[in-house]
Amino acid sequence: MTGQQAHRSATLLFSLVMGVIGVALIVEAVDGHGSVISPRLLLGILFIAAGSGRLYLESKRGGRRS
Repeated sequence: MTGQQAHRSATLLFSLVMGVIGVALIVEAVDGHGSVISPRLLLGILFIAAGSGRLYLESKRGGRRS
């Protein structure tokens, strides 16, 4: 495995982990009967957005070297 492949794999893994953490935060906020503007809910949305953004940028980058 080259360094570039390892970087891509790590990026994909951490992006998925960020998405799972975001979903868990949202589920916990909704289950806890928090307000609509709960900090956990907002953090969950931000985690999902960050993970999705990383996946999107990695897919656009594709096999190109930088």
